[in-house]
Amino acid sequence: MSQQPPVRSTGSPPARPDASMSLLTNVMEHSLDDGYAEASARRAEGGGLPRTLRAKLGLAAGLVLAAAVVTLGAAEARIAAPVLAKEREELIDRVHAQTDGADALEQDVEALRKDVEERQRKALNTPDGEQGGTVSLLAGATEVEGPGVKLVVDDAKNTDQGGGGPRESSGFSDTGRVRDRDMQRVVNGLWESGAEAIAINGQRLTALSAIRAAGDAILVDNRPLVPPYTVLAVGDGSKLRGAFQSSADGQYLQVLKEDFGIRTAISDERTVHLPAAPSLIVRTAEPETAGAGQRGGPGTAETEKGTS
Repeated sequence: MSQQPPVRSTGSPPARPDASMSLLTNVMEHSLDDGYAEASARRAEGGGLPRTLRAKLGLAAGLVLAAAVVTLGAAEARIAAPVLAKEREELIDRVHAQTDGADALEQDVEALRKDVEERQRKALNTPDGEQGGTVSLLAGATEVEGPGVKLVVDDAKNTDQGGGGPRESSGFSDTGRVRDRDMQRVVNGLWESGAEAIAINGQRLTALSAIRAAGDAILVDNRPLVPPYTVLAVGDGSKLRGAFQSSADGQYLQVLKEDFGIRTAISDERTVHLPAAPSLIVRTAEPETAGAGQRGGPGTAETEKGTS
């Protein structure tokens, strides 16, 4: 029986170490595309310039056209510059003329306002008769000087004057800031305690004055005030101070000081000076007549003490 020869198998050649990185190998060996290589070779041979006469003429025509466009633009800008400067000067002149006109109108308004105020003062100025003097005092038509009290009200320490939102007109000053409602109660408390005339930061209060808020500012007759608020009141100093501190409004101010850090200080003054009100509102006034003196004075006016 014949014996089969042994079958010998030859092993496959070992794999290349970089066989799994054929794509990376191809990129490394052919880093530049053939088309780019050919274009680079052509530029190197021709020096990067057109080789034909037509191409050279086209390039020259393009350069001439670009130079013409730049030159034309510069010429137009130079021509338009004086025109623009003239228009600018005319606009400035118009602005100055309008500003001068507005200033002249403002001066006319101020002169008319002073004339109206002077006429109102004359209507309220009643030198003869006790009733006329009272009306003039309550209306704030004249300056006042005499003994009284000085009350300073200020926001709490470390209070941001520019933040905190708008001032509300109700409740306590839980933000540590003085509100218009607080100043209303202070002023009304002084009136009720016997004050004859009151001014806040030099702003004279009348029977028709209003204390309001606009954003972060407290307004007195539409004029903004800033803290600290200095309140001057004419009256019997010690008596006025004691009556105010014992009143409900004085206790209200004390609560603001103790619970919310509002800073207050009140003192008697031998002499306080209050200016006349900057503007007056005459609701009812009668001109001087022959028989007016029999009624207590040459003029009458309706007033009501109190601040809203």
